[in-house]
Amino acid sequence: AHFLQYRKGECHFFNGTERVRFLDRHYTNGEERVRFDSDWDEFRAVTELGRQDAEYWNSQKDFLEGKRAAVDRYCRHNYGGVESFTVQR
Repeated sequence: AHFLQYRKGECHFFNGTERVRFLDRHYTNGEERVRFDSDWDEFRAVTELGRQDAEYWNSQKDFLEGKRAAVDRYCRHNYGGVESFTVQR
C-alpha cells in the first residue's frame, strides 16, 4: 500500500499587491483535505479526513500566526520576482 501527500501554496493578487489572498492547500492522493485561506484567517476541512488537522492547526496559535503572515512574508515578498510570469485576469 502507498499514498501520496502534498501541499500547494497559492498567491492571488488583485490590483498588484493592493489585495492579496494566500491559500495553503493540503492533499492526500489527489484530493484536497484541508485548506488555509487568508480570507478566513484559519484552516478549514475540505473533507472529513482534514477535520482533525484543521482543528489541531487552528489551536496552535504560533503556527496559525505564521500562516496569517504568509500574505506579506511569502506572497508580497515574492511578487516582484514573479510579476512578469503571472497570469493576468
